[in-house]
Amino acid sequence: MRDYQSLAHVRWESKYHIVWVPKYRRKRLYGKVRRRFGEIISDLCRQKGVEVIEGHAMSDHVHLCLSFPPKFSIAYVVGFLKGKSAIRLNREFRTKAKGSKSFWIRGYFVSTVGLDEKEVREYIRDQEKLDKDQMEFNFD
Repeated sequence: MRDYQSLAHVRWESKYHIVWVPKYRRKRLYGKVRRRFGEIISDLCRQKGVEVIEGHAMSDHVHLCLSFPPKFSIAYVVGFLKGKSAIRLNREFRTKAKGSKSFWIRGYFVSTVGLDEKEVREYIRDQEKLDKDQMEFNFD
């Protein structure tokens, strides 16, 4: 039998594959910033009762598989995570140079995860390998 999550008046099983990118698709998530981003996302999700099933940050985009109660909309959760993480990352790593404080683009990609959860988790986990394979060209 499935292991459903529950609150006082609702039982659910909802998982979402969410992707977003830094502003101008700049390669900003590497080294200390990438490690700190993971810590920040874990902390923010814990605050709201959001479960991080799988997650991976590449230098120019982020993949997350999340599960959260239906009392939260997808837009609310993504807005909260992007907004709060941008504030924290800018506060910790921003130089004194003038410029925009926005870290992420306005949009995001979301897809519901159903019976193909295993494939989605593998896809997220293997991001670096997939990106490397796409960069290798074969002219045969």
